[in-house]
Amino acid sequence: MDGVPMSLLERIPTLSDEEVVNLLANARRLSEAGGDKQKAAAAELLPALEAEAEQRREARMERAKEKRAATRKATLRSAAA
Repeated sequence: MDGVPMSLLERIPTLSDEEVVNLLANARRLSEAGGDKQKAAAAELLPALEAEAEQRREARMERAKEKRAATRKATLRSAAA
């Protein structure tokens, strides 16, 4: 598929977290206040963007949980020594 541009839906997994959040906010705004074409495009993107944003949020939460557990473990080890 060289030379064929990816659709926005296909690009979502390659976007940064910040880009996903921004695109989601824009899609939500356009779904409410955009023209007919913008509302249709937003409606097409919203489910995928919401799923991607939620998946990334859960992954961030899990990483934070693991980091806290590792820090707690290290703190307990140093206190026991």
